[in-house]
Amino acid sequence: MARATARRGTARRTQLFDDLVALLLAEGFAHLTVDEVAARLRCSKRTLYSVAASREQLVRAAVVHFFRRATERVEAAVAACDDPAERLAAYLRAVAEELRPASARFFDDVAADPAVAEIYERNTRAAARRVRELIDAGVAAGAFRDVHTGFVADVASATMVRIQQRQVAAATGLGDAEAYAQLADLLLHGILASRTSARHDAPSDGHPHR
Repeated sequence: MARATARRGTARRTQLFDDLVALLLAEGFAHLTVDEVAARLRCSKRTLYSVAASREQLVRAAVVHFFRRATERVEAAVAACDDPAERLAAYLRAVAEELRPASARFFDDVAADPAVAEIYERNTRAAARRVRELIDAGVAAGAFRDVHTGFVADVASATMVRIQQRQVAAATGLGDAEAYAQLADLLLHGILASRTSARHDAPSDGHPHR
């Protein structure tokens, strides 16, 4: 019985954070008070304070929860692929899907809050390392050319930051998902080994280019 009670408590806590994350992504957080959050989530302030001692800690905990859950789903998408090129593309496109609900106001609030911005930056660095790992694996498997993986990962990371900060949207008009798809195409066509590239570029009817 104790274990069942603990599981229910964990499930309620997870649902609370999921609901809180959805609210923050859609509307940002700088303007929200604990009273407003409690009202919007239809819970008591006591419930909120049971998971975080202050409004600032609550926001930070929610952002950490967001990135943790997003990472789990992104890695699940990668694990479903075997081909190195498909794994890299799956990673970037899954990141795009996870960021799709986030509003410009959310990212503005993140940038304005040093503690939350540090969480965002830490996860961006982790994403850059993951991209490098995926590229390294592709090079080792012969699927990618022997490129400078640190440079490629840095370019990818910088572009991911610009997408998240809506700078790419402002400069190009591309939405986040479109921008990540373009980034995936740019990376893959730049680093694919020649035979792999030819296979990926082949027309769908199987006829050679003329």
